Amino acid sequence: MREVVIVDGVRTAVGRRKGTFTNYRPDELAAVVLEELVKRTGVDKAEVEDVILGCVTQSGEQCGNIARTAALIAGFPIHVPGVTIDRQCGSSQQAVHFASQAIASGDMDIVIAGGVESMTREPMFSNIGDAKPSSKLTEKYEIINQGLSSERMVKKWNLTRKELDQYSSDSHKKALEAIKNGHFKKEIIPVAIHQEDGSVKIFETDEGPRNGSTPEVLSQLKTVFDEAGVITAGNASQMSDGASAVMLMSQEKANQLGLRPKARIVARSVTGSDPTLMLTGPIEATRKVLLKAGLTIGDIDTYEVNEAFAQVPLVWLKETGADPKKLNPDGGAIALGHPLGATGTKLLVTLLNRLERTGSRYGLLAICEGMGMANATIIERID
Repeated sequence: MREVVIVDGVRTAVGRRKGTFTNYRPDELAAVVLEELVKRTGVDKAEVEDVILGCVTQSGEQCGNIARTAALIAGFPIHVPGVTIDRQCGSSQQAVHFASQAIASGDMDIVIAGGVESMTREPMFSNIGDAKPSSKLTEKYEIINQGLSSERMVKKWNLTRKELDQYSSDSHKKALEAIKNGHFKKEIIPVAIHQEDGSVKIFETDEGPRNGSTPEVLSQLKTVFDEAGVITAGNASQMSDGASAVMLMSQEKANQLGLRPKARIVARSVTGSDPTLMLTGPIEATRKVLLKAGLTIGDIDTYEVNEAFAQVPLVWLKETGADPKKLNPDGGAIALGHPLGATGTKLLVTLLNRLERTGSRYGLLAICEGMGMANATIIERID
């Protein structure tokens, strides 16, 4: 198997739902990151062998294979194909896995993997409409929404509302500190937003983090899914708009092109988990990927575990014995937002840049996914 490397990655700043990206088409937003990625790497668009993008709500402007349309908008030659995939919240992380598998096997040399989601222009579940789950499925499993799954997780692991709100407040604090210290500046491409008055706004800072998200303020929010429960809008991820992508290639191809990769893919895993409890998958996915890599959780320098809801990383910490100080040190989706199809490579780009900034070696990414699944990825920084 050939070694797969990450040459570079880029993302947009994340916009709040009905925020800065309200009037920006998602196919055009995806094209922005594709263009920037080839610009940063200097790789000829014609040499890219596939564009794999994650997108969860494939309806409206996000239907019709947005990976292909975005590549064409970005000026890639017509011989460069594109494919859009949906592994729920881990869609763009799975895009990285598919791309790296193609490269490792020798089938391809250069692939772009990424994702896009406009939760403003194509609201969550708009691709489902009035469709109901098959009775053959509901006879076998209790199918409930993620909010109710979250309430059950909280009860199973004996977490309190206070713990969830404290974690959420900390996410905002860490994100605001990261923005203040310029931690995201290198990974974000500024996007020109044309205003109704004819002016142009340059959007380059994530707009989700809030200064006033203290535990006291968060404790006043009403629960969303269960009146007697603990899950609120404040301890769950934000609905968001954004795009992200990474360029992957074989180490041999990078050498041939004279490129200096930033990291290598060490190991990948994907797993299914209880479709009712749904959000516990990152625990087993982490165990699997560590086993594949021949590493322990103590060997990993920093982790990104997606904050779909606050209890997800908290339960992950309990079950893996990971170091809380290494977890999402720049904040997570509760503060920075969760543009579904884009989140995997968004977090990977942040992880990549953190390893480079701190001189650390190993990073781990794990994301829970709808209907009970999860992906995990371990990368190693290349000196």
